[in-house]
Amino acid sequence: MPDVVFEPFKIKSVEPINFSTVEERKAWLKEAGYNMFGLPAERVMIDLLTDSGTSAMSHNQWAALISGDESYAGSKDFYALERVAREIFQKDIVIPVHQGRAGEHLVFSTLLKKGDIVPSNSHFDTTGANIEDCGAEALNLPTKEGLDPFLVHPFKGNMDTEALKRLLKEKREHVPFVMLTITNNTGGGQPVSYRNISEVRKICDSYSLPLFIDGCRFAENAYFIKLRENGFNNLSAKVIAQKTLSLADLVIFSAKKDAFANIGGLVCLNDPELAERLKNRLVVTEGFATYGGLAGRDLAAIAQGLLEITDEHYLKYRLRTIEWMVERLAAEDIPVLRPAGGHALYIDADSFFPNIPPENFPGIALVNELYIRGGIRAVELGNVAFGKRDKDGKHIFPRLDLVRLAMPRRVYTEAHAAYVVEHIKALYRERDKVSGWVFDKEAPVLRHFRSTFKPA
Repeated sequence: MPDVVFEPFKIKSVEPINFSTVEERKAWLKEAGYNMFGLPAERVMIDLLTDSGTSAMSHNQWAALISGDESYAGSKDFYALERVAREIFQKDIVIPVHQGRAGEHLVFSTLLKKGDIVPSNSHFDTTGANIEDCGAEALNLPTKEGLDPFLVHPFKGNMDTEALKRLLKEKREHVPFVMLTITNNTGGGQPVSYRNISEVRKICDSYSLPLFIDGCRFAENAYFIKLRENGFNNLSAKVIAQKTLSLADLVIFSAKKDAFANIGGLVCLNDPELAERLKNRLVVTEGFATYGGLAGRDLAAIAQGLLEITDEHYLKYRLRTIEWMVERLAAEDIPVLRPAGGHALYIDADSFFPNIPPENFPGIALVNELYIRGGIRAVELGNVAFGKRDKDGKHIFPRLDLVRLAMPRRVYTEAHAAYVVEHIKALYRERDKVSGWVFDKEAPVLRHFRSTFKPA
């Protein structure tokens, strides 16, 4: 039998794609201030801006929506979600929130103060922004392998444990907890090994520090461990996820990723005293502790999504889709991050456009050209998203200048993926014709969301 990995689902409902011309897209992009976030979705043909909240829900999730219990307190759907989440995340206390960054804000605003340092393998944009909003420092400690976009290494999402030890030896009193993000989104959707998570756990224990995990893509990370780490090949993705998440004291989870949901998130923990503090704050900012800003139908959809996400037929197809795209781009010597990540392909914009200096934002040039040429919406996660300015207004650039093309779950087929690959290849052949960009209006925080641009 041929070894063909196909979509492990049948398509029951479809949404038509709005086709457009190059001239239309040029006008629309100008109207949006040359920012992908400013575009109405109906003007996008293939939308790879994010995999957050953009999944296609299953028939069982839609059925759960219909039967949702909208009771203000004690909805049956909360208790159903609580049972599933306790089993997956290996935590006794489950607190719903309306999305992952709401969970981050809830936890960080409760625990952080000015001068604190929160180390991580790599904080994502909203995580870092929520930490800094509290006056603390979001410190990234990636491994040296994770900083080489083209090095093939099985676990480039790992934390540099030696750097963590040095930090804690010198500044333990300023570190309230340690974080890990699985998979490492900022680092290219790269997985974190079970061994690395265990090592970080041991270091935390030696300094009496809690370990927090940002588990947005815990299932993808678990399947990477199954495929790549010795001793895990015969374990199911669900068991690996449970073993991994049991190492954390607290898990912040965006259900908009590995739960196939369009909205929602969770904070899961075992500490009843901290849970009470979080719930007291939650009722002021999000809602009562059994709904956390969500409708009952959304709680039901998340519970069902958590039951579906560890299906290994799905996970195999999911990871293979990104790998298939990366293989075809790498064969053309296009600077795509390798090995393939779990939820997105990442292009090194600096290498893609060596003629465009960093201050003219190669990543913005790349996303704008992909949209104009093919109606494809991607996101810059490099010099704009993670860059800053020093006290004199000069740019401080991150180590990697990446553009991410994130695949929504169960939305696009192999033909859509091939369309994207061919447009990237065509653009690369004409890369010398593309020029750079500068800020027109620069947003003060999370610059890639709300800034506008103009030709350099």
